[in-house]
Amino acid sequence: MSDTAKLNFFVVDDDPEMAEFMATLLIDGGHQATFHTDSTIAIDQIADAKPDCVLFDLMMPGLDGMEWCAQLRQHPELAKTKLIVVSSKSYHYDRKRAFDSGIDGFITKPIREKTFVDTVNRILEDMMDLSFWGVRGTLPVPGEKSIRYGGNTSCVTIEFSRGDFLIFDAGSGIKELSNWMMGLGKKKIEAKIFISHPHWDHINALPFFVPLYIQGNIFEVFGPRHDDITVHQLISAQMDGVYFPITIQEFASSVTFRDLHEEVLEFDGITIRTMLLHHPGQCLGYRIEYKGRSICYITDNELFLESDEEHYDPFYVKRLVKFIEGADALITDSTYTDEEYANGKVGWGHSCIGQVVDLAAQAKVKTLYLFHHDPDQDDDAIDAKLATARTMLEDMGSSVVCEAPTDRTHLKI
Repeated sequence: MSDTAKLNFFVVDDDPEMAEFMATLLIDGGHQATFHTDSTIAIDQIADAKPDCVLFDLMMPGLDGMEWCAQLRQHPELAKTKLIVVSSKSYHYDRKRAFDSGIDGFITKPIREKTFVDTVNRILEDMMDLSFWGVRGTLPVPGEKSIRYGGNTSCVTIEFSRGDFLIFDAGSGIKELSNWMMGLGKKKIEAKIFISHPHWDHINALPFFVPLYIQGNIFEVFGPRHDDITVHQLISAQMDGVYFPITIQEFASSVTFRDLHEEVLEFDGITIRTMLLHHPGQCLGYRIEYKGRSICYITDNELFLESDEEHYDPFYVKRLVKFIEGADALITDSTYTDEEYANGKVGWGHSCIGQVVDLAAQAKVKTLYLFHHDPDQDDDAIDAKLATARTMLEDMGSSVVCEAPTDRTHLKI
């Protein structure tokens, strides 16, 4: 469903001014819209009209939103109709009940006039919004040679239409994410933060993530433990007063920590699979699946050359190919050129472009995103890596598309 598709909406709200206002915004946005203020009467009209989407409040006289939603879902002719709650009653309990009852999205009142229609369109598209906030590896690279691709280290986010927000790694890119989130002016932020491993370029900007210090926000932090050191201890250790002046006790938001192994997580229709990667220490790759689409975040990871009899592990490669197989997006460690890797970088825990291209082709992913670039590579060097990767794929006869995202690249998957 595209942003420009003309859809038929039915708005139900006992506040006549609000009902008319929402309908007007939808019409101005290129859609058709009808509104009604009586929920009991509106049900029959909706069944006859068979709209593409119904927007309604939770708190309405006669039938409240939950009962009303249940009745709508009993009409077989409305099986394809999307339901969106627009309500100021946005407590976690009520949002969960609403989604459990079969709604497709939740918009909190007061609505934002400038973004309301875009928010509705986004809910109906039901895509994964993939954003890159840092694409470099090892350490940030400021300056004129990193203007196009950006100089921030690893941070990627995936946002879902129903509100789930996933953050992968907390390199310096998470500060850019922090600035963006704070600029939205949201009163409450909920997110899950997935750490691949605790090397500096993946955790050292977490203390600069401002939403953690705001009361009312809710965060869950996931990541691999290292021997007997939990992910909680790994994160708090860099904020012990020696390396950073503010301790973890200053987090005013609700923050919980969970150690991860190779396992499967499921919540809100989202499945996240994990796999241990070839990198010093415990490092996890993530596969995110949602409604038949998938994104794989595989950093940091060393793919040894097949000619390297001492280190090459065909079983590991086979497992990794299966783990990422058919992914719509593969974001993966592409640190070195083949020449750089061969010239003293073997065993450093990162991959060269030739091995990455071969992996993507074997796994038949749709798009390969080059990621975690060596700090000595300027923008022109990344351009050259991209050109090399595309040539390799073309020579293989592979259908894999290859891209090199920049900081603040935003995609829909």
